[in-house]
Amino acid sequence: MSREYVLQPFRPAMHLQIDYAGELNEQQLAAVTAPPGPSLVIAGAGSGKTRTLTYRVAYLLEQGIPADRILLLTFTNKAAREMMRRVTDLLGQELRDLWGGTFHSIGNRLLRLHAGRLGYHGDFTILDREDAKHLVSASVVEAEIDVKALRFPKPEVLCDVFSMAVNTEKSIAEILGADYGYMAELAGKVEEVGRRYSARKRAANAMDFDDLLALWLKLLREHDDLRDQYQRRFQFILVDEYQDTNRLQSELIDLLAARNRNVMVVGDDAQSIYAWRGANYANILKFPERYAGAKVYKIETNYRSTPEILGLANAAISANLNQFAKELTPARKSGSKPVLVTCHDSAEQASFIAQRVLELREEGGNLNEMAVLYRSHFHALELQLELVRRNIPFSITSGIRFFEQAHVKDVAAFLKLVTNPRDEISLKRLVQLLPGIGGKAADKLWRDFSNHTAQAIPQGLDDPAPIADGNPYVLATALQDCASAVPKKAAVAWAQFSATISQLEAAEVRNNASKMIGLVVEAGYQDHLRENYTNFRSRLEDIEQLAVFAQQFNTVQEFLSQLALLTNVEAEDQQNSSRDEEQLRLSSIHQAKGLEFDVVFVIMLCDGLFPSARSLETAEGEEEERRLFYVSVTRAKNELYLSYPLIRATPGNTGEFMQQPSRFLEEIPKELVEEWNLRRY
Repeated sequence: MSREYVLQPFRPAMHLQIDYAGELNEQQLAAVTAPPGPSLVIAGAGSGKTRTLTYRVAYLLEQGIPADRILLLTFTNKAAREMMRRVTDLLGQELRDLWGGTFHSIGNRLLRLHAGRLGYHGDFTILDREDAKHLVSASVVEAEIDVKALRFPKPEVLCDVFSMAVNTEKSIAEILGADYGYMAELAGKVEEVGRRYSARKRAANAMDFDDLLALWLKLLREHDDLRDQYQRRFQFILVDEYQDTNRLQSELIDLLAARNRNVMVVGDDAQSIYAWRGANYANILKFPERYAGAKVYKIETNYRSTPEILGLANAAISANLNQFAKELTPARKSGSKPVLVTCHDSAEQASFIAQRVLELREEGGNLNEMAVLYRSHFHALELQLELVRRNIPFSITSGIRFFEQAHVKDVAAFLKLVTNPRDEISLKRLVQLLPGIGGKAADKLWRDFSNHTAQAIPQGLDDPAPIADGNPYVLATALQDCASAVPKKAAVAWAQFSATISQLEAAEVRNNASKMIGLVVEAGYQDHLRENYTNFRSRLEDIEQLAVFAQQFNTVQEFLSQLALLTNVEAEDQQNSSRDEEQLRLSSIHQAKGLEFDVVFVIMLCDGLFPSARSLETAEGEEEERRLFYVSVTRAKNELYLSYPLIRATPGNTGEFMQQPSRFLEEIPKELVEEWNLRRY
């Protein structure tokens, strides 16, 4: 018979270095000094979440908990380093023994120690995205799948499918059925590729990024001694941004905390906006159910925004049914009311923002402290054009502008080639989209093509339109004449390409950029998006909106000229850009999470755009969109502008239609906003 005897660490009389009560507000202090046991800290926007976690680590250390018995899990290494730096500054001691970092970095650390348990060697390689694609591609070949006959998804898409399956612990068939309906019938073959991919990784002693979580979890599940070792080791577990955890991450935390149950998770359910990449909202919502006796601490004092902005934010999120009730309270003095601006169309919305930005700068504001936030990148099309016209410098958080994206450049290449048959770059770009055509084959095809077009287009004539009466299909004919030089595997695709160019050359189409874009999509580019991109729906929506954007231009040349101007505005270089230069920030809301600005404009607040039409198919989708709106308005410190256009052009050049204001605007009491009515001189 044996029994367990708990050895308590020796604790001399404590003389705390930090005046916790003096440096924290009451709500922060309660969380920081929470007794052992499971704790959920709901930290509202701008309430000092990082400060709370930092002081919690310091408090545990001052209570005598050894640094190597604390595990701090974050979503970025930068966040972990920043917290540990702050603790070091507070206590004046290094924290080399504290286990802190991202889930993936901690997983890597543990797997290096115990890889042998899983049939790996400790010197395993971690595959980057490109390495993983090559291995998946080899697995497709090994499985003897005729990708041409089946229109099988490209390796990039398969990598994303496998990743989502791992991180949500769902089957590949479930992932395909839910998010890739057009591939559902290929589930068996995709699963076979997945099995071969896993076998190849093991044979190469390699792991991909997702394995660092999945195999770490496997290690804990299947090896009792290791699970017991790390449950004993990590006496206190702290988790940052808990609302963004996926199922794997949640299970890892639960397993590690099962013995001591000293787990504190910190997050904000109202800022859970990443379901599309596997985050599980239920993790934070049901934490008190999974951890009996868990204490919930709410930190609701906001140090970022004015009372007026917080009043709107509280009203904005209140319609969500599934949430922890909270009320952000201001620490700052009163400011101006948020402004609601109804615009005639998106061009007027762009004009308003550009003018208001310049006015604010004249009043002493800094462009670096102003941001325009939107649901999708295409919402800022007209705005980018207006900013270039007015010479207002701007940057885009993602580092890539709308017009520089591959799918936008592909579609533009069709128009460029028809407009300018001597455009070598566009012809080569397009033919390399076809199967079996690489750089060398593209060079040869260009030479053949240019020889054929030179015979039909007189020297010095840049536009074949004047000879349209004689032979309106110059380019299509030249492409057909090149068919004998096309690799066999591209023969069918080449015929389709020639037919598409023929359609674009037709007199009733060739001078209408919007119609040309629509034809490109219908003629097969939509299939290209499906095969090559997991986010093909949003890319297709980008192109549809590009067609709408093109309607405002009288000629194709004018449209392409504006695209060139927008594309050639120097893209933001995050590391080398001059910090002295002011730039208005343009950003999707997802990419702006965690940031703050003096002035924020939230645009395109129309039903179907924000919230997006697809999100409205489910109650969960609508609630996540409302959380996204909440995130957008809580980025603002001093001034907030909400706007939407009344009129939008329809895809296909079929006219205009009236927009309905976003339901999120309808949910905000009128007295919380100041409405501005625009009029033109």
